[in-house]
Amino acid sequence: MFFHKHPYEPFIQADTKKLIVGTLPPPRFSTGDLLEKDVDFCYGSYYNSLWLFIDKIHNLKLRFDNSQEAVEQRKQFLIEHKIGVCDIVQSAEREKIDASDLGMKNIQLRDVIGYLKQYQNIETILFTGGNSKNGPEYFFRRHLKEYNLKLEVINNEVPRIHQFLLNERIIKTVSLTSGSGAANISISRLPLYKQMKAKNPDFNTFDFRVMQYREYL
Repeated sequence: MFFHKHPYEPFIQADTKKLIVGTLPPPRFSTGDLLEKDVDFCYGSYYNSLWLFIDKIHNLKLRFDNSQEAVEQRKQFLIEHKIGVCDIVQSAEREKIDASDLGMKNIQLRDVIGYLKQYQNIETILFTGGNSKNGPEYFFRRHLKEYNLKLEVINNEVPRIHQFLLNERIIKTVSLTSGSGAANISISRLPLYKQMKAKNPDFNTFDFRVMQYREYL
């Protein structure tokens, strides 16, 4: 059994307004066996693509390698845009060493609500995935029950938007389409994607995510 511990502490500043919440980076980030294009930081997997979307949206010309400069580029972007990162899974066990959310067992969650109470300027949570089993929204709903809180639907279309009340403070949640390749099938079934694809045959799932993420990142 592989013990998969999150390799990074939450990255949150006093003025952070938006919080990106995922699950766990691939196991190689915990073991230190990074690939050539990986960055040793949150969402550093080149194949996760989150930073590729951000790079495209903001034309940052980010480095994609194991250098410290690549890490600092990402930290600087987050600080400037008042965005934090606090994945909800602290640790899990895996029988198979892969990045599958469904493969996680004996899962320990982080106290995200505790961080929201600590950092009072956070207004929005951006989930890097939806409410499918062991996804970030799925775990967050479970986490909310510990505090007798629940999400209220604002918009049930992709990306789904909810809100909840925390000590008279309204916090919005947005469930963005996952950056993983596994989500491409679900994207291809969306009416909006089909509509965009019909207008432009070159339009692809990467373009769809960039279009979606642009509004929030």
